[in-house]
Amino acid sequence: MLTLLQRLFPTPRLTGLWRHSDFVKLWGSLTITHFGSHITFLALPLTAALMLHASPLELGILTALEALPFPLFGLFAGVLIDRSRKLPVIIWADIGRGLALVVVPVCAWLGVLSMPVLYLAGFLVAIGSAIGWPAYQVFMTERVGRENLPEANAKIGISDSAAQLTGPGMAGALIQWLTAPFAILLDAFAFFASAWVLRGIPPAASDAPKATRTRVLHEIRDGLNAVWTNPVLRTLAWALALWQVLRHMFVAVVVLFAARELKFSAGHVGVMFMAAGVGSLAATAVARRCNARFGFGPTMLWAIGGTGVAWLILGLSAGSHLTASTIFGVGMFLLDFSAMTFFINYLTLRQTVTPDHLLGRVTATMIALSVSAAPFGGLAGGWIAEHWGLRAPILIAGIGALALAPLVAWASPLWHMRALEPRRDPTQTESLTEEVPGP
Repeated sequence: MLTLLQRLFPTPRLTGLWRHSDFVKLWGSLTITHFGSHITFLALPLTAALMLHASPLELGILTALEALPFPLFGLFAGVLIDRSRKLPVIIWADIGRGLALVVVPVCAWLGVLSMPVLYLAGFLVAIGSAIGWPAYQVFMTERVGRENLPEANAKIGISDSAAQLTGPGMAGALIQWLTAPFAILLDAFAFFASAWVLRGIPPAASDAPKATRTRVLHEIRDGLNAVWTNPVLRTLAWALALWQVLRHMFVAVVVLFAARELKFSAGHVGVMFMAAGVGSLAATAVARRCNARFGFGPTMLWAIGGTGVAWLILGLSAGSHLTASTIFGVGMFLLDFSAMTFFINYLTLRQTVTPDHLLGRVTATMIALSVSAAPFGGLAGGWIAEHWGLRAPILIAGIGALALAPLVAWASPLWHMRALEPRRDPTQTESLTEEVPGP
């Protein structure tokens, strides 16, 4: 990949980390998997809805299983990765996810595809993500060095934004062309390609395991204590847990709602989800200005409320094909604009208030705690849609998020947090795509 970049750009234009072969391979690997993940995000529920005629409750179960590995394994992942060589963990996580996804088109080709097959594939892919992402974070940090992390995070942000902006449209077109199960095969190949790229990274002294204690539970306890004793992190942990319940209620039914209620084709669904990518890009452009005008904490609270407004707009999508598309697109734009604005500030705040030596464990702990109740959101969304219609869980999620914002303002110091102390240099790589775990 480095050779290709050298051919595309003369050496004088290859500066910074673009001249770091290990970084280029890691960045390329992450970019490949992010684009591939958009295919599966749309293709799994569309396979269930269009080919297997799944009920809303079955879609809710699928969503719950895709979220379940994060609370199950999240607390252990950070600690265990410190005790292992990271690169093999990342490679095998990619291979495992690719193999899990291959099962779907193979079963479709053999005529034996069923919902249990989708359940198993979604669960196994999520296990790989819950383990592979923390390993990737640590390995990237070790390879590029702390002094290069701001540049690394900026370049990762570019690939995140590109995937969010163009990935859904590409995924929708591929699903329309190949059908959903066989489009998933391309995502499987993306994981295999990622593993192949990573195999080219040579070993280094920094790869050695860095175990600090003999008992895993002690290190997990340190992460939990760090969150519990910090009032900001403690409030954000339960607030994010509630928000993730609402989000997974929405995720459980949104593709089914678009396909059945609004009669969107697979390609049209992909185009609609591109509006979310535009919202994400807009948030990265204006988040700093929002902080300067409204204050750091209030911007986070307004962003939570913004997701509620977005869900209400999405739940009210109706009318002609053009009208429904316009309303749905506006809702998707506002949803990702608000969510991205919140998470940009959240990542900055979390890194600022967490001691360096606990950052890995606090990161894993916060992810695990914030998604701990998400499977119940998926199940609730499916059950509500089964009994009250596909709009109901989306509207309930909107009302819940609007109620959550003032609750967090009352229970935390965020409303009075007008500014944040100057940010320290980052101590690990970040990816907003990976920090919102689950489907």
